[in-house]
Amino acid sequence: ARWLVPHFEKMLYDNALIPVNYAEAYQITKDPFYLEVLNKTLGYILREMTSKEGGFYSAYDADSEGIEGKFYVWKKSEIKEILGDDAEIFCLYYDVTDGGNWEGNSILCNNINISAVAFHFGMPEEKIKEILIRCSEKLLKVRSKRIPPGLDDKVLTSWNALMITAFAKGYRVTGDAKYLSAAKNCVSFIETKLLDDAKLLRTYKNNIAKIDGYLEDYSYFANALLDLFEIEPESKYLNLAVKLGHHLVDHFWDSENSSFFMTSDDHEKLIIRPKSNYDLSLPSGNSVSCFVMLRLFHLTHEEKFLKIATQIMESQAQIAAENPFGFGYLLNTIYTYLQNPTEITIVNSENSEICNFLYSKFLPESIMVTINNKSQLENLSKFSFFAGKSFSDKTSVFICRNFTCSLPLESISEINSNL
Repeated sequence: ARWLVPHFEKMLYDNALIPVNYAEAYQITKDPFYLEVLNKTLGYILREMTSKEGGFYSAYDADSEGIEGKFYVWKKSEIKEILGDDAEIFCLYYDVTDGGNWEGNSILCNNINISAVAFHFGMPEEKIKEILIRCSEKLLKVRSKRIPPGLDDKVLTSWNALMITAFAKGYRVTGDAKYLSAAKNCVSFIETKLLDDAKLLRTYKNNIAKIDGYLEDYSYFANALLDLFEIEPESKYLNLAVKLGHHLVDHFWDSENSSFFMTSDDHEKLIIRPKSNYDLSLPSGNSVSCFVMLRLFHLTHEEKFLKIATQIMESQAQIAAENPFGFGYLLNTIYTYLQNPTEITIVNSENSEICNFLYSKFLPESIMVTINNKSQLENLSKFSFFAGKSFSDKTSVFICRNFTCSLPLESISEINSNL
């Protein structure tokens, strides 16, 4: 059995969550397959779901011209006409047949290894890869001329925040500058169109922003700002994350039950103020808020943030242990807390070998910030995370645990032995 027929509808949040998983899988395994999926997914978002203003659209419908999947499926005869001599290689790799694999058409679905295709045609694997890439580009060009599915072009703060995180993670493992630009552009879009001081709005379309932000809008965006800050440590990102953190505590916190409401105390009045603690297809606002509070504490050493985080974890620990599949994100946060996050500061990113070594490692229980220049460090000097660190001509790494830091480490072997 295999998963052949996809849900042809394209949701932004799916395409935001998946690349993070593949980035981490690549860090763990170094398998280029995971990197390929990450790049293809982020490339799709840049190509198809990014507005000129920098925000990301919400979804594409499953059907076009009234037929589900029509935009995405192919006839073998059509592929042969477009690809010529390369068609047989492409069709073998993607299981394209004369009869099709879905309602007379073919869904492109890889079911064979590159090595097997190379053996079948008596060609080197690298040559097969080149041909497949060339074929995909040709078909994509033809597909772009089809009538596309309907586009839901509203911009949602929470889903866009997830996408910022995806591009930040993508940049960390690939170093591709366009991913960093996409993340920064989206932050600028939200700041300009959906943010007034520390108050967020939820949705934007046709130059109109409306609906008071919900818990997930604030928590996802604060978390995204911290993800971006770790790779691009401009003080404005951390300052805004701190401001949003305080806003969450001041306007969403339920002190009686040690959790956050979904709506703020100045939100449109509802019969009750709802809550959602379960991590389902999307992580709950409470789980992400807890993680944000923990990260903010380590960056600022404001006890207020740690107090809120521990209260959430303590109030939810029992039910999370009984139903772990409903609290995946929160359990990751609890694990990070129990491990006591390793604080890593890269000062002066000139030595790309050291930076890439650290970026390539899967360090889920760490907070890692890269300082590129002296002015960045000076602008962050008020935050405890950066206390006692100075900028030098050489790339140096500080590794801190339990508020005790290493001496500046200047070689990969030193760094590795301290991790």
